[in-house]
Amino acid sequence: MPRVKSNVVRLKRKKQVMKAAKGAFGGRSKLWKAAKETVERGWVYAYRDRKAKKRDFRKLWIIRINAAAHAHEMTYNTFMHGLKKAGIEVDRKILSDLAITDPAAFTLLAEKARAALVAA
Repeated sequence: MPRVKSNVVRLKRKKQVMKAAKGAFGGRSKLWKAAKETVERGWVYAYRDRKAKKRDFRKLWIIRINAAAHAHEMTYNTFMHGLKKAGIEVDRKILSDLAITDPAAFTLLAEKARAALVAA
């Protein structure tokens, strides 16, 4: 069986990890074992938080829409139900943006939602 020289691959992997650990404090950026543990833990958090970020933004949008709906004497639930009844398909991100940047447009949507609920 031939001898395997893993030096090139091993050093390439080590260089990648040490570069990723550059901002860590003390030995965590200098020593191999500490740096490897730090970087791997960071990658786990990054993977987890890429998923959590989507949930967090959706929560934020709902909070903003709810606040704007309350300004028009509606709850988030009745506002969204009214939009669905009116046949208006606008996602929460856009609704949130409208609530902040263009209150007049949000007022029109709230009136349409209210009219659709009264008609139903």
